[in-house]
Amino acid sequence: MVKDTHSTTAIKGRKKILIIAGSDPTAGAGLQADLKTITALGGYGMTAVTAVTVQDTRQVKKVTPLSADLVAQQIAVCLADMGADAIKLGMLATAEIVQVVAEQLANYPDIPVIADPVLAGTGGGTLLDGPGRRAFMDLLLPRITLLTPNGPEAQILTGLSVGNRQEQEAAAHKLTQSGCSVLLTGGHLPGDPIIDLLVDPSGSVAPFVSRRLTGRGFHGTGCTLTSALSVGIAHGIPHPKAVESALAYLHRAMKGALTLGAGQQLLYSRA
Repeated sequence: MVKDTHSTTAIKGRKKILIIAGSDPTAGAGLQADLKTITALGGYGMTAVTAVTVQDTRQVKKVTPLSADLVAQQIAVCLADMGADAIKLGMLATAEIVQVVAEQLANYPDIPVIADPVLAGTGGGTLLDGPGRRAFMDLLLPRITLLTPNGPEAQILTGLSVGNRQEQEAAAHKLTQSGCSVLLTGGHLPGDPIIDLLVDPSGSVAPFVSRRLTGRGFHGTGCTLTSALSVGIAHGIPHPKAVESALAYLHRAMKGALTLGAGQQLLYSRA
């Protein structure tokens, strides 16, 4: 089972995380969820907004991407003035935005990049278009330090079925061929417990086992997990320990989830 072996109080110093993601008006996902998570874990979050969404706890109703040039300028000014100890990628929306993000990150090759490949909303809505997905694989994946897809996202990115543990591992291995490590979450697979797999380019596989929490569903789990990972990696914590800590934080936030709307529950945890 996942154990909380790395508490927030053990993190010394405040690390800066640049969030490149879309906005969610419910604050349950997107850059708002990222900011809440990073702040709760003692980091300082900066943001480069990629898109504005109209969504509630039930569904995504509208997505309006910002111009790629505006996204690039936000990234450039933050990194030039403040720097960053890690960069967290979320919703990128279009191929043009993916391209400028890759161009900006090329200027800072030593900053670790933790990416949640946000492709679609749980309640519907395309959050990265087809050309954007191809650009993500070609331009961004080789620059990413740790990728955190769920099963459906891994299936789209690899073209492989992800319907059981063996397929989950095969898809993760395929994604690591670009040079990144992969945490392929198992929540979309049937059964209990849930098994998340951390796979690195050397072929090493580390499973993380947790009990499935029941309820009305949870909004923003991928954003929250990836942001928590970003804080740990910004502190130089090895990937397995960072994953263990981030999963423990996610589970606390899920257990404390709030029912504030008619759809999914909203994650909540102070630390």
